[in-house]
Amino acid sequence: MRVLDIVPGTSVDGPGLRTAIYFAGCLHHCPLCHNPQSWDFTAGREMSVNDIMSVVLENDFDVTFTGGDPMFCSKDLVPLAKAIKDAGKNIWCYTGFLYEDVMADKYMSALLRYVDVLVDGPYMESMRDIHLLFRGSSNQRLVDVGKSFPGAVVEWKW
Repeated sequence: MRVLDIVPGTSVDGPGLRTAIYFAGCLHHCPLCHNPQSWDFTAGREMSVNDIMSVVLENDFDVTFTGGDPMFCSKDLVPLAKAIKDAGKNIWCYTGFLYEDVMADKYMSALLRYVDVLVDGPYMESMRDIHLLFRGSSNQRLVDVGKSFPGAVVEWKW
């Protein structure tokens, strides 16, 4: 897995203090993306599940997958997500894909089995709203994965 950065103790990528893991690579290229340096799939450094888990366990916070777009490396993230859940942590995941598209893809949906909340949809400058909780534009949803299923998205509530 190519990791750009791991930020422990962030409070902007989900509720409470969290360890945010920034994965390299994104093809959405949303105009005015707040993190365009994350688009490069070769950026950052290679890290193993054990490397990342040592940081997660050391900081003892819930976890957020972000980037880039973690769904572009979803097949590789499944063992990490399983290890994080086995450690009793909550997982949020940011993606430019819609929940429905994630559910339709075998690798992305495999990762989604371990995700508690999916923040879905591309950032859209025309729908920017600085008052939204944990997202940048009003088209994005906070999907409560455990309560949702294909065709019926249930939004997460604080």
